[in-house]
Amino acid sequence: MFKKDIPPSNRSKVKSSVQRGLRQRFLDTYPGFEPYIEEVLPKKAQLDAVKLYISPFPFLHFLFQAMHSPERTTLYTIDSTPLFYQPMDGPPIPHLKLVHAYPEAVPTVQIDRGAIRFVLSGAALMAPGLTSAGGQLPEKEHEIKAGEVVAVKAEGKDTVCLIGVLKAGTEEIKEKGKGVVMDEGHYLGDGLWRMSLD
Repeated sequence: MFKKDIPPSNRSKVKSSVQRGLRQRFLDTYPGFEPYIEEVLPKKAQLDAVKLYISPFPFLHFLFQAMHSPERTTLYTIDSTPLFYQPMDGPPIPHLKLVHAYPEAVPTVQIDRGAIRFVLSGAALMAPGLTSAGGQLPEKEHEIKAGEVVAVKAEGKDTVCLIGVLKAGTEEIKEKGKGVVMDEGHYLGDGLWRMSLD
């Protein structure tokens, strides 16, 4: 999704009533952030919205922006610190820098060593990377369902390398063992990771 550098289109301050709604939606989606919400999104802090226009062809970015046809995503920040982004038709998704600060707040899975280079090049996440010997999926009682956001750790690494929405639940992934389980996401080194907000 964020394979190239993404220039922000514009930045605006979020109204306090909208900010309260975003804060509540974020907590509803990620109850693991409840103990940290005053650190992450203090009630008195000014939340900013940065509109991003993402073209599948970065060299055509300005043409797509003029036509209003690229995928639209909003990145929410406080003091130029990225917190989460929200695709036009999707849930709020924590920025990887926020996930690194609070690694236990988001459900996680693990890919094997062989999948790391593919994930870090922006390739779709495939089931074999999760079901092989180095991969890890939660037990049935902690199943992550299709449509939920998941953080992806890499075998032998300490930090999350990818976050995105699962196309299939973890039990289905175990059962089938093949196919795409995440089309796209925010990964280490992508345009969103490198984006300067100063």
